[in-house]
Amino acid sequence: MTRRRRVARAVLATLTALAVVAVGLGGLVVWQNTYDLREETVTVRHGGRTLHGVLALPETGKDPFPLVVFIHGDGPVDATHDTFYRPMWEAFARAGYASLSWNKPGVGGAPGDWLDQTMDDRAREAVDAIAWARQRPDVDGGRIGLWGASQAGWVLPKIAAKDGRIRFVVAVSPAVNWLQQGRYNLLAEMRRDGASEAEIAAALRRRETVLGLLGRGAAYEEYLRTAGDPEGMTEARWRFVSRNHTADVTDDLPALRGVPVLLVLAGHDVNVDTADTEAAYRRLLPGPSLRVARYPDATHGLVKYDVERSSLRLTLTAVGAPRALFAEGFLDDQQRFLSSLDAEGARR
Repeated sequence: MTRRRRVARAVLATLTALAVVAVGLGGLVVWQNTYDLREETVTVRHGGRTLHGVLALPETGKDPFPLVVFIHGDGPVDATHDTFYRPMWEAFARAGYASLSWNKPGVGGAPGDWLDQTMDDRAREAVDAIAWARQRPDVDGGRIGLWGASQAGWVLPKIAAKDGRIRFVVAVSPAVNWLQQGRYNLLAEMRRDGASEAEIAAALRRRETVLGLLGRGAAYEEYLRTAGDPEGMTEARWRFVSRNHTADVTDDLPALRGVPVLLVLAGHDVNVDTADTEAAYRRLLPGPSLRVARYPDATHGLVKYDVERSSLRLTLTAVGAPRALFAEGFLDDQQRFLSSLDAEGARR
């Protein structure tokens, strides 16, 4: 056998081995992104609203199913949150629960613009979606609860106040006061990134200028002229913040008294002061209905800290093992929370 033929065979063998590995990895990725769910694309029409959503139903079991209604955090979020929600939907399905989520207005072809919404608008939107869900024969209208993250913390109790039949709430990384949360976030991120004391002081001065403009309802043009904000808000974002910067959950949270609430807090949260949040929830929701779950190794989105801090690792995990994104126990604890509600109901 000539040297050239030996080299050719070696190259062919290497390519074949790589192809086999690629096929195997591709199959693994497909398997890791396959969930025990029946997803149905739905159009919610109720109360004059049209919402583009997804209803995720358990693969097995007999309907009607209890339902978890998802309330998004900040930003242009679609119904699956770029597939981020699916591991949770699967965990909930294993507890026998369906999940309902929808595109924010203006996202994925949905009508409207989420930046035009107040927290009250978001609550009314959810109430309409819940009313629509109660009309479905495969949904148990008497066992509907809420899941919400971050900004949704200001929306969840408003929904409960408008709909007295909410059975449970999972609140993930919620804040109490918009302005306090903003200051905490600014300082936490700057200190994390190694900013000097002079840089922090300058940022706080700019923040006070912006707060003054918001407090007197200044127009966007004045914000551009005077704020000196290096990151800068768009005009639509300025309108959104102007409408919502006074949000505070203190007056609304008592609407959840007596409702089972699972408060989920992360140990590496630079967005929300979790100690302040926990203190407020314990003060305003006294009694056994409040349960607190802490995840020391998690970030604001309950992703593992070591995963999120590496862009490469975050991408590879999201693609190849999405369930492994989340802090240890996060998915299982939520599943157990929902199962415990059924057990408590059976004992009554």
